[in-house]
Amino acid sequence: MAPSRQAKSSKTVRRVLTGLVACACLLAGLPSAKAQAPAKQPPAAPQATPQVAPQAAPQAVPGFWDPRRRPERPDLSRLTVIRFLTETDYPPFNYTGADGNPAGFNVDLARALCEEIKVTCTVQMRRFETLVDALSSNRGDAIIASMAVSPQLRVRVDFTDPYYRVPARFASRKDAVMPEIRPEYLEGKKVGVIAGSAHEAYLKAMFTDAELHPYPNDDAMRAALRKGEVDFIFGDAISLAFWINGTDSGDCCAFSGGPFVESRFFGEGIGIAVRKGNDVLRQALNWALFRVWEKGRYTDLWLRYFSVSPF
Repeated sequence: MAPSRQAKSSKTVRRVLTGLVACACLLAGLPSAKAQAPAKQPPAAPQATPQVAPQAAPQAVPGFWDPRRRPERPDLSRLTVIRFLTETDYPPFNYTGADGNPAGFNVDLARALCEEIKVTCTVQMRRFETLVDALSSNRGDAIIASMAVSPQLRVRVDFTDPYYRVPARFASRKDAVMPEIRPEYLEGKKVGVIAGSAHEAYLKAMFTDAELHPYPNDDAMRAALRKGEVDFIFGDAISLAFWINGTDSGDCCAFSGGPFVESRFFGEGIGIAVRKGNDVLRQALNWALFRVWEKGRYTDLWLRYFSVSPF
Protein backbone atom coordinates (compact mmCIF):
# COMPACT_ATOMS: atom_id res chain seq x y z
CA MET A 1 0.00 0.00 0.00
CA ALA A 2 1.55 3.26 -1.05
CA PRO A 3 1.57 5.98 1.62
CA SER A 4 -0.81 8.89 1.27
CA ARG A 5 0.18 12.52 1.62
CA GLN A 6 -1.72 15.72 2.36
CA ALA A 7 -2.44 17.64 -0.79
CA LYS A 8 -0.87 15.11 -3.10
CA SER A 9 -4.00 15.03 -5.23
CA SER A 10 -2.86 17.85 -7.52
CA LYS A 11 0.12 18.03 -9.82
CA THR A 12 0.13 21.76 -9.15
CA VAL A 13 0.99 21.16 -5.53
CA ARG A 14 3.96 19.05 -6.49
CA ARG A 15 5.39 21.78 -8.70
CA VAL A 16 4.99 24.48 -6.66
CA LEU A 17 5.71 26.42 10.28
CA THR A 18 8.67 29.06 16.55
CA GLY A 19 9.87 31.33 18.00
CA LEU A 20 8.36 34.63 16.85
CA VAL A 21 5.22 34.28 18.91
CA ALA A 22 5.70 31.20 21.07
CA CYS A 23 2.27 30.71 22.56
CA ALA A 24 0.11 32.65 20.14
CA CYS A 25 0.59 30.17 17.32
CA LEU A 26 0.47 26.99 19.36
CA LEU A 27 -1.79 24.24 18.23
CA ALA A 28 -4.04 24.60 21.23
CA GLY A 29 -4.45 28.28 20.52
CA LEU A 30 -5.64 28.06 16.94
CA PRO A 31 -9.31 28.76 16.20
CA SER A 32 -12.04 26.14 16.60
CA ALA A 33 -13.57 24.05 13.85
CA LYS A 34 -17.05 25.36 13.40
CA ALA A 35 -16.87 29.09 13.50
CA GLN A 36 -14.06 30.79 11.66
CA ALA A 37 -11.65 29.47 12.52
CA PRO A 38 -11.76 25.83 12.91
CA ALA A 39 -8.66 25.00 14.77
CA LYS A 40 -5.78 22.78 13.97
CA GLN A 41 -5.97 19.17 14.72
CA PRO A 42 -7.76 19.22 18.10
CA PRO A 43 -11.38 19.86 17.09
CA ALA A 44 -12.29 21.52 20.39
CA ALA A 45 -9.49 24.07 20.65
CA PRO A 46 -10.37 27.49 22.08
CA GLN A 47 -11.22 30.32 19.70
CA ALA A 48 -8.53 32.85 18.96
CA THR A 49 -8.51 36.33 17.49
CA PRO A 50 -9.33 36.08 13.78
CA GLN A 51 -6.50 36.57 11.34
CA VAL A 52 -6.49 39.82 9.39
CA ALA A 53 -6.19 40.13 5.67
CA PRO A 54 -2.79 38.91 4.49
CA GLN A 55 -1.71 42.19 2.91
CA ALA A 56 -1.53 43.85 6.34
CA ALA A 57 -0.51 40.84 8.42
CA PRO A 58 3.07 39.92 9.25
CA GLN A 59 4.34 36.58 8.06
CA ALA A 60 2.69 33.92 10.22
CA VAL A 61 4.98 31.19 11.51
CA PRO A 62 3.01 28.41 13.16
CA GLY A 63 4.33 26.42 16.08
CA PHE A 64 3.25 23.00 17.21
CA TRP A 65 5.21 22.76 20.44
CA ASP A 66 4.02 23.92 23.84
CA PRO A 67 6.84 25.54 25.89
CA ARG A 68 5.02 24.34 29.00
CA ARG A 69 5.52 20.73 27.90
CA ARG A 70 9.27 20.61 27.43
CA PRO A 71 10.36 17.04 26.61
CA GLU A 72 13.13 15.51 28.68
CA ARG A 73 16.40 14.88 26.92
CA PRO A 74 16.43 11.19 26.02
CA ASP A 75 19.44 8.87 26.11
CA LEU A 76 21.16 9.63 22.80
CA SER A 77 24.22 7.45 23.38
CA ARG A 78 22.93 4.66 21.15
CA LEU A 79 22.49 6.96 18.16
CA THR A 80 25.54 7.34 15.95
CA VAL A 81 23.94 8.00 12.56
CA ILE A 82 20.47 8.76 11.23
CA ARG A 83 19.77 7.73 7.65
CA PHE A 84 16.94 9.92 6.47
CA LEU A 85 14.81 8.95 3.50
CA THR A 86 13.04 11.61 1.51
CA GLU A 87 11.42 11.90 -1.87
CA THR A 88 12.72 13.22 -5.12
CA ASP A 89 10.32 15.89 -6.35
CA TYR A 90 8.00 17.83 -4.03
CA PRO A 91 9.30 21.41 -3.99
CA PRO A 92 9.82 23.35 -1.83
CA PHE A 93 9.85 20.48 0.65
CA ASN A 94 12.05 18.09 -1.31
CA TYR A 95 13.93 18.55 -4.57
CA THR A 96 17.36 18.12 -6.13
CA GLY A 97 19.48 21.22 -5.64
CA ALA A 98 21.65 22.89 -8.25
CA ASP A 99 24.64 20.90 -6.95
CA GLY A 100 22.76 17.61 -7.44
CA ASN A 101 22.26 17.05 -3.71
CA PRO A 102 18.96 16.76 -1.80
CA ALA A 103 17.50 20.14 -0.88
CA GLY A 104 14.32 21.66 0.51
CA PHE A 105 12.53 22.40 3.78
CA ASN A 106 12.42 18.75 4.88
CA VAL A 107 16.09 18.21 4.06
CA ASP A 108 17.25 21.32 5.93
CA LEU A 109 15.09 20.37 8.91
CA ALA A 110 16.57 16.85 8.95
CA ARG A 111 20.09 18.31 9.02
CA ALA A 112 19.15 20.69 11.83
CA LEU A 113 17.81 17.75 13.86
CA CYS A 114 21.03 15.81 13.38
CA GLU A 115 23.06 18.84 14.48
CA GLU A 116 20.92 19.10 17.61
CA ILE A 117 21.31 15.40 18.41
CA LYS A 118 24.99 15.60 17.40
CA VAL A 119 25.01 12.61 15.10
CA THR A 120 25.99 12.01 11.50
CA CYS A 121 23.11 12.52 9.12
CA THR A 122 22.59 11.18 5.61
CA VAL A 123 19.71 11.97 3.27
CA GLN A 124 18.73 9.59 0.49
CA MET A 125 16.14 10.51 -2.11
CA ARG A 126 13.66 7.90 -3.39
CA ARG A 127 10.28 7.85 -5.10
CA PHE A 128 7.57 8.63 -2.57
CA GLU A 129 5.70 5.36 -3.04
CA THR A 130 8.84 3.34 -2.19
CA LEU A 131 9.70 5.10 1.08
CA VAL A 132 7.79 2.91 3.58
CA ASP A 133 9.10 -0.31 2.04
CA ALA A 134 12.64 1.09 2.16
CA LEU A 135 12.23 1.98 5.83
CA SER A 136 10.74 -1.43 6.67
CA SER A 137 13.64 -3.21 4.95
CA ASN A 138 16.22 -1.18 6.93
CA ARG A 139 17.46 0.86 3.98
CA GLY A 140 16.91 3.96 6.11
CA ASP A 141 16.07 4.95 9.68
CA ALA A 142 13.50 7.72 9.27
CA ILE A 143 11.28 9.20 6.55
CA ILE A 144 11.05 12.99 6.36
CA ALA A 145 9.00 13.55 3.22
CA SER A 146 5.83 15.50 4.08
CA MET A 147 4.15 12.21 4.91
CA ALA A 148 0.67 12.60 6.37
CA VAL A 149 0.00 10.68 9.57
CA SER A 150 -2.93 8.31 9.06
CA PRO A 151 -4.42 5.27 10.80
CA GLN A 152 -3.45 3.14 7.82
CA LEU A 153 0.19 4.16 7.96
CA ARG A 154 0.34 3.79 11.76
CA VAL A 155 -0.09 0.06 11.21
CA ARG A 156 3.25 -0.01 9.35
CA VAL A 157 5.33 2.76 10.95
CA ASP A 158 5.54 4.95 14.06
CA PHE A 159 5.45 8.74 13.81
CA THR A 160 7.00 11.63 15.69
CA ASP A 161 4.88 14.54 16.82
CA PRO A 162 3.67 16.63 13.86
CA TYR A 163 6.19 19.15 12.58
CA TYR A 164 3.68 20.89 10.34
CA ARG A 165 0.10 20.57 9.22
CA VAL A 166 -1.74 21.32 6.01
CA PRO A 167 -4.58 23.73 6.76
CA ALA A 168 -7.45 24.63 4.47
CA ARG A 169 -8.22 28.25 3.62
CA PHE A 170 -10.50 30.41 1.56
CA ALA A 171 -9.14 32.64 -1.16
CA SER A 172 -10.97 35.51 -2.84
CA ARG A 173 -10.24 38.26 -5.31
CA LYS A 174 -8.22 41.08 -3.71
CA ASP A 175 -11.11 43.54 -3.86
CA ALA A 176 -13.30 41.18 -1.81
CA VAL A 177 -10.96 39.99 0.97
CA MET A 178 -12.68 39.22 4.27
CA PRO A 179 -10.58 39.29 7.47
CA GLU A 180 -12.85 36.68 9.06
CA ILE A 181 -15.04 33.97 7.61
CA ARG A 182 -17.91 32.30 9.42
CA PRO A 183 -20.59 30.04 7.95
CA GLU A 184 -23.21 32.80 8.15
CA TYR A 185 -20.97 35.18 6.21
CA LEU A 186 -21.04 32.94 3.15
CA GLU A 187 -24.80 32.47 2.89
CA GLY A 188 -25.63 32.52 -0.80
CA LYS A 189 -21.97 33.04 -1.79
CA LYS A 190 -20.50 30.98 -4.62
CA VAL A 191 -17.61 28.85 -3.35
CA GLY A 192 -15.40 26.80 -5.64
CA VAL A 193 -13.99 23.52 -4.37
CA ILE A 194 -12.49 20.32 -5.77
CA ALA A 195 -15.20 17.73 -6.33
CA GLY A 196 -14.96 14.73 -4.00
CA SER A 197 -12.27 16.30 -1.79
CA ALA A 198 -12.11 16.58 2.00
CA HIS A 199 -12.53 20.33 1.45
CA GLU A 200 -15.87 19.77 -0.27
CA ALA A 201 -16.97 17.45 2.56
CA TYR A 202 -16.03 20.10 5.12
CA LEU A 203 -18.00 22.80 3.35
CA LYS A 204 -21.04 20.53 3.06
CA ALA A 205 -20.88 19.83 6.81
CA MET A 206 -20.04 23.33 8.10
CA PHE A 207 -21.01 25.90 5.45
CA THR A 208 -24.45 24.59 4.62
CA ASP A 209 -25.81 27.89 3.26
CA ALA A 210 -22.99 28.51 0.78
CA GLU A 211 -23.52 27.74 -2.89
CA LEU A 212 -20.90 25.14 -3.73
CA HIS A 213 -19.39 24.90 -7.21
CA PRO A 214 -17.36 21.69 -7.60
CA TYR A 215 -14.46 21.62 -10.09
CA PRO A 216 -12.45 18.67 -11.39
CA ASN A 217 -9.03 20.09 -10.47
CA ASP A 218 -7.13 23.02 -8.98
CA ASP A 219 -6.52 24.74 -12.29
CA ALA A 220 -10.22 24.91 -13.16
CA MET A 221 -11.16 26.06 -9.65
CA ARG A 222 -8.55 28.83 -9.59
CA ALA A 223 -9.44 29.99 -13.09
CA ALA A 224 -13.06 30.36 -11.95
CA LEU A 225 -11.95 32.68 -9.14
CA ARG A 226 -9.74 34.75 -11.44
CA LYS A 227 -12.67 35.22 -13.83
CA GLY A 228 -15.10 36.12 -11.04
CA GLU A 229 -17.29 33.09 -11.64
CA VAL A 230 -17.14 32.28 -7.91
CA ASP A 231 -16.74 34.52 -4.87
CA PHE A 232 -14.32 32.26 -3.02
CA ILE A 233 -12.40 29.06 -3.46
CA PHE A 234 -11.54 26.67 -0.63
CA GLY A 235 -8.61 24.27 -0.65
CA ASP A 236 -5.15 23.22 0.50
CA ALA A 237 -3.56 26.38 1.93
CA ILE A 238 0.02 25.42 1.08
CA SER A 239 -0.82 24.95 -2.57
CA LEU A 240 -2.92 28.13 -2.55
CA ALA A 241 -0.10 30.13 -0.94
CA PHE A 242 2.25 29.32 -3.79
CA TRP A 243 -0.42 30.04 -6.38
CA ILE A 244 -1.29 33.41 -4.81
CA ASN A 245 2.39 34.41 -4.80
CA GLY A 246 3.11 33.00 -8.25
CA THR A 247 2.64 34.24 -11.79
CA ASP A 248 -0.31 31.91 -12.55
CA SER A 249 -2.61 33.92 -10.27
CA GLY A 250 -1.96 37.15 -12.15
CA ASP A 251 -1.86 38.93 -8.76
CA CYS A 252 -5.64 38.57 -8.66
CA CYS A 253 -6.27 37.04 -5.31
CA ALA A 254 -5.45 36.72 -1.60
CA PHE A 255 -6.41 34.64 1.41
CA SER A 256 -9.65 35.49 3.19
CA GLY A 257 -10.01 34.54 6.84
CA GLY A 258 -7.70 32.24 8.73
CA PRO A 259 -6.75 28.55 8.61
CA PHE A 260 -9.17 25.67 9.01
CA VAL A 261 -7.53 22.60 10.48
CA GLU A 262 -10.17 20.17 11.68
CA SER A 263 -8.39 16.83 11.94
CA ARG A 264 -11.49 14.82 11.03
CA PHE A 265 -11.34 16.34 7.58
CA PHE A 266 -7.77 17.52 7.06
CA GLY A 267 -5.73 14.85 8.82
CA GLU A 268 -3.50 14.50 11.88
CA GLY A 269 -0.57 16.44 10.46
CA ILE A 270 2.83 15.70 8.97
CA GLY A 271 5.30 13.63 10.98
CA ILE A 272 8.64 11.85 10.64
CA ALA A 273 8.16 8.11 10.23
CA VAL A 274 10.39 5.53 11.95
CA ARG A 275 10.23 1.75 12.07
CA LYS A 276 7.63 0.26 14.39
CA GLY A 277 8.95 0.08 17.95
CA ASN A 278 11.97 2.34 17.37
CA ASP A 279 11.18 4.50 20.39
CA VAL A 280 14.80 5.55 20.89
CA LEU A 281 14.90 7.36 17.56
CA ARG A 282 11.33 8.62 17.74
CA GLN A 283 11.90 10.19 21.19
CA ALA A 284 15.24 11.66 20.08
CA LEU A 285 13.61 13.28 17.06
CA ASN A 286 10.74 14.64 19.17
CA TRP A 287 13.26 16.19 21.58
CA ALA A 288 15.31 17.63 18.74
CA LEU A 289 12.22 19.06 16.99
CA PHE A 290 11.32 20.93 20.19
CA ARG A 291 14.88 22.24 20.57
CA VAL A 292 15.08 23.41 16.96
CA TRP A 293 11.79 25.26 17.38
CA GLU A 294 12.76 26.69 20.80
CA LYS A 295 16.01 28.11 19.41
CA GLY A 296 14.24 29.80 16.51
CA ARG A 297 15.82 27.68 13.80
CA TYR A 298 12.45 26.30 12.74
CA THR A 299 11.19 29.84 12.28
CA ASP A 300 14.21 30.70 10.15
CA LEU A 301 13.58 27.69 7.92
CA TRP A 302 9.89 28.46 7.54
CA LEU A 303 10.50 32.07 6.56
CA ARG A 304 13.13 30.99 4.06
CA TYR A 305 10.80 28.69 2.18
CA PHE A 306 7.35 30.31 2.53
CA SER A 307 7.05 33.89 1.32
CA VAL A 308 3.25 33.72 1.68
CA SER A 309 2.26 31.80 4.80
CA PRO A 310 -0.47 29.15 4.58
CA PHE A 311 -1.42 30.12 8.15
